[in-house]
Amino acid sequence: MTSPGNAALRAARQSLGYRSQSALADALNETARSIGLRVAINTRTVRRWESTEPPWPQPEHATVLEALFRRPLGELGFTPPWSEASNGGPAPRGTTSETWATRHFTTGNATLPASVATDFMAVTVAQRHLYWSIPPARLHRSVAEHAALGADLLSQVPESAKPMLARAISESSLLAGRLEFFDLQQPVQAQPSFVLALQAAHEADDPLLGAAALAHMAFAPAFSGDPSRAEEARDKMRAARAFARRGNGSAEMLAWLDAVEAEVETRFGDTRRALSLIQHAEATYEEHDPETNASPAWLDWFSPLRLAGFKGNTLVVAGQARAARETLEQVLAALPEESVKQRAIYLADAAAAAVLESDPDLACTYLQQALDILSRTWYATGMDRVKTVRQSLREWDSVPAVRALDDRLYDWHTTVNSLIS
Repeated sequence: MTSPGNAALRAARQSLGYRSQSALADALNETARSIGLRVAINTRTVRRWESTEPPWPQPEHATVLEALFRRPLGELGFTPPWSEASNGGPAPRGTTSETWATRHFTTGNATLPASVATDFMAVTVAQRHLYWSIPPARLHRSVAEHAALGADLLSQVPESAKPMLARAISESSLLAGRLEFFDLQQPVQAQPSFVLALQAAHEADDPLLGAAALAHMAFAPAFSGDPSRAEEARDKMRAARAFARRGNGSAEMLAWLDAVEAEVETRFGDTRRALSLIQHAEATYEEHDPETNASPAWLDWFSPLRLAGFKGNTLVVAGQARAARETLEQVLAALPEESVKQRAIYLADAAAAAVLESDPDLACTYLQQALDILSRTWYATGMDRVKTVRQSLREWDSVPAVRALDDRLYDWHTTVNSLIS
């Protein structure tokens, strides 16, 4: 007797008029394009999903399945690997996109007042402000659980309140993803958070939040060190730009997208293209008029100084040491005191420029200053930059300044922080 396989998904497919697995694959790919994702779902993948033991779909595939069928994955015959039934324990912390996947298409009666959306957004805004001062590991737990709570609540608020609540969920999940990717260096965990941010932006019909989520998705392939993923990152940037145009993004938003794309191209070795993008961003920023086209409040991670910081890093990679160091010194002189995370990054980049100028003493001075900051405010990306520069100092291992740097870099405090963050 033939096994019935995943009868729930097969029935859902047939209910929408897709008679073959190939037709469903085509429909899913078309749905993906309509919401800003570019995935390649083929008949073989659909066949596996309709098998007796279907694998849990990848995050972007899950997004597309739910968008097409308007049902959570649990109703399509999929069993999450973190479920109590499959592993005897509760879902792991931080699985915000899976919480969303099981709830955000659920219909139900409004049992909560519309004011819930306003109150929820107030907490989201407060967490956005706390990002600059609270230790990332502590803040991340709160932000991820806040986004999951929003997913729980969405089906219970009146229709009039859903757009605001969905925007708050999107912003919260975007912040969770930023914490995971940049602060905690957990790129695998960040991807579902960015997918959730995109899903919620779609629910809120907010193309600018969608653009932000897509641009952040470009960082993972760019930082992977895998040249074969270049087109994946560039495709995310094209999608982000399309969403920004659709949302009439401000000149500042467009300049940020230029800066992100410049980072992508720098990571893949095309510094000429990256510097051209930064030049375009500088010109675009000059057109920014917050009175006529203000940026969203959540775009608080970008400014002319941050753009100059992007430029300094690209100049370092391009081998233009003097221009890089001069640019970064100007940025460091003008950077507000509270911007401690970025200061550590720019100090490390200035050190890299000093290495290019064969000045190990100056490089170590910058790196010691960066370690002063990281000892007070831990930032995994900042430490990664510091260690990268230290690797480039190997020919000066015997220089006293380099030895003193190693004593500091590998003391108890720094070493333990590096391992537990």
